[in-house]
Amino acid sequence: MARTTDGDGTPVPQRLLAAATRLFADQGYDRTSVQEIVEAAGVTKGALYHYFGSKDDLLHEVYARLLRVQQERLDAIADADAPVAERVRDAAADVVVSTIDNLDDASIFFRSMHHLSPEKNKQVRAERRRYHERFRALIEEGQESGVFSTATPADLVVDYHFGSVHHLSTWYRPDGPLTPQQVADHLADLLLRALRAP
Repeated sequence: MARTTDGDGTPVPQRLLAAATRLFADQGYDRTSVQEIVEAAGVTKGALYHYFGSKDDLLHEVYARLLRVQQERLDAIADADAPVAERVRDAAADVVVSTIDNLDDASIFFRSMHHLSPEKNKQVRAERRRYHERFRALIEEGQESGVFSTATPADLVVDYHFGSVHHLSTWYRPDGPLTPQQVADHLADLLLRALRAP
């Protein structure tokens, strides 16, 4: 099967994902049919089922691609040769910017995760847990070295920050007063202030 079916050079899987993301964001996962996705992508149902076994697989990939990018970026930040407070701030800001940059993906996921099959749901939870555990390890590194206060358990610190991140899709607007980087800087600074040892 050819990877593209028109002259724009965009591979079929990316076209399907782009169409699905737009439709899921606009009208909801459960109200979007496979037929609407393939028509929007300009491909056949056969093409969709060649690359994605089901609509469920498309939903999973919408979130998984964002999580992959965020995990790669967090790993690079965590492994950098910089003071732990700087790495935590960079990681805290990065997840905000990357979430805002992919706000449709994030909002689709939080609205529609319950539609995933139990197996896919478990897989996504494991992927998210890996990300959160790497983030928590950075907090713990700072606490163990005396840079951060140990007054609040690292797990709660992580939940606090990611609660803010997960809420972004409900209020952030690209035409609002704050840029993604400004929001990221504010939230990262809040986290650092909460963590600072007295």
